[in-house]
Amino acid sequence: MNLKKVITAVMVFCLFCGAGFALQEFKSDKAHSSVVFSIRHMMVSKVEGRFNDFDVTIMADTADITKSTATAVIKAVSIDTDNEQRDTHLRSADFFDVQKFPEITFKSLAVKKKDNNYVLWGTLTMHGVTKNIEIPFEILGHITDPQGNTRVGIEGKVTLDRKDYGLTWNKTLDQGGMMVGNEVTVDILLEMVGKK
Repeated sequence: MNLKKVITAVMVFCLFCGAGFALQEFKSDKAHSSVVFSIRHMMVSKVEGRFNDFDVTIMADTADITKSTATAVIKAVSIDTDNEQRDTHLRSADFFDVQKFPEITFKSLAVKKKDNNYVLWGTLTMHGVTKNIEIPFEILGHITDPQGNTRVGIEGKVTLDRKDYGLTWNKTLDQGGMMVGNEVTVDILLEMVGKK
C-alpha cells in the first residue's frame, strides 16, 4: 500500500471516529416529561388527556443537530383522561384497541432546521397504521445537572387527524355535529438526559 492510500485510510478512519464521538444518547426523564393531547368534545369544548408510560431515545449529534435521530414508544394502555369510564372506552376496540395494538411508535427519518427552530420528520405508527408526520420543535435549553449528566429541554407540537389512523368511532348529536372531533393536538414536553 503506497503512502497516499495509507493517508486516505487514516483520514477516513478519523472521520468515522469523530462522528462516533459526536453522538450522545439521551433518554427521556419521565418525571419531568409529558405527552398531552386535546380534542373537541360535542362541538363546544375540548377534553385533555395524556399518556403516562412512554420512552423517548435521542441519538444526538452534538456537532450538528440535523444529523440526530429519535425514536419513541408509547404504551397505549397508559392513556389517561382523568375519567375511568372514558379511559376504558378509549382502550377498547372502538378506539385504540390496546389488546391488539399495545404500542404507539415513532421513528425519525430526518431533522431539518427551520428559522430558529427545527422540524422532526418521521413515521408514526398507531392503531396498526403508519403515516409520515412532521413535528416542529424547539430546544428550550441545556444544563449539566449535579450528577454531571447533560439535560436538554425540548418542546414540540403536532396536529393529527385520528381518522387517518383508523380511529373513526363517533356519534351524531341530536342538534347536529359530532360528539368527538377529528383533529387531535399533541403537546410534547421532554426533559432528555444524556449520561456523562
